[in-house]
Amino acid sequence: MSGRLLPRRNAAIAFILVTALLDVMSMGIVIPVLPQLIETLSGSSSGSGLWNGLFVALWAGMQFVCSPIIGSLSDRFGRRPVILISICGLMLDYVLMALAPNLWWLAVGRLLAGVTSSSFTSVFAYMADITAPEDRARGYGLIGAAFSAGFVAGPLLGGILGEVSLRAPFWVAAGMSALAFIYGVFVLPESLPPEKRMAFSWRRANPFGALTLLRSHRELSGLAVVNFLLYFAHHLFSAVFVLYAGDRYGWGAWQVGSLLALVGLLDMGVQGLLVGPVVKRIGDRRTMVIGLAFGAIGIACMGLAPTGWMFVAAMLPNALWGLAMPTIQSLMTRRVSESEQGQLQGANNSVASIAGIVSPLFFGGVYALSVGADPTLPFIGSAFLIAAAVLGGAALLGWLAGRRDSSDGRLLLDNDAVGH
Repeated sequence: MSGRLLPRRNAAIAFILVTALLDVMSMGIVIPVLPQLIETLSGSSSGSGLWNGLFVALWAGMQFVCSPIIGSLSDRFGRRPVILISICGLMLDYVLMALAPNLWWLAVGRLLAGVTSSSFTSVFAYMADITAPEDRARGYGLIGAAFSAGFVAGPLLGGILGEVSLRAPFWVAAGMSALAFIYGVFVLPESLPPEKRMAFSWRRANPFGALTLLRSHRELSGLAVVNFLLYFAHHLFSAVFVLYAGDRYGWGAWQVGSLLALVGLLDMGVQGLLVGPVVKRIGDRRTMVIGLAFGAIGIACMGLAPTGWMFVAAMLPNALWGLAMPTIQSLMTRRVSESEQGQLQGANNSVASIAGIVSPLFFGGVYALSVGADPTLPFIGSAFLIAAAVLGGAALLGWLAGRRDSSDGRLLLDNDAVGH
């Protein structure tokens, strides 16, 4: 870590957290109104479903392609210019969508949103630059808490603004991005010194080349699979939660919205307050495994819950799932050099994008087979039980991968000596 960075380290961390909060809020604000705007521009409720699905796929596809490119650019030119340019691009993107006269303009906006949102790879790389390895889980937990806060506040604010106008949330989102850009121009220092930068290479920057990094470091392979399984299980909620809540418990929009806000608050508490102390007490690897195990237990209880109140109660053990994400990130950053942090985060985001494309299709199909007059799968909670099994497998794989890495003389995954 550069000595000249230390006096401004706290300001840099504050900027990263504020940027993450504002960026996620700006994305969350448009969630309640985007489907309605699509329906308005398409003139058809049935056609809007197809367009909305296409826009989700476009966003995820651009994340897959661009995340490693953005990450590699930050390894070459530094984190600061990449983050600031991406924020500025996001601001212009929201202006474009606010003015969109037809669906094709809106489609271009979603493409640009996928590109500019890939800057999160640089945000995670920045945190790796300015924190010691033993503090990274806590740093990533703070980023996760900022994300959760944004996902709580964004949709709530978007719903209020949507009552005024379907275009208003896009203008406010653009304003938030502009605020983050101006703040960053005056506050954000560079975190990656020139002597630690890596030449840009399309061989590494393309998504398949970036994934090679995960295969080339043997100790990363198991963690990369764990990361994929975590994201795969997580997309269960975006795929079927609203349908499941309505079909099984008769919940409407306000119950679902309130529950999602509660999920965000619980996740914010776990990642912002618990990750640091738990990691300090038992280490990264054990914290990761415990988080995945409680996630599996919570999701299984959700699938088995016969009443809505029991489903809500299952959210408590499930919230500890938030221990897993920052610790996986922390463990992986220890296995690459400072000049590869951007590429690593790009590869991780590509893995998440693949899960984001495949998982909703899978769980949507499973749910379709478990409902109806004569369902192929006899239990409506089958998708939740499958997701729980996926997380349970991830916990086992994470534990075995950690034991393997510790036994071959490489860096310990978790500094298991308590009190490190």
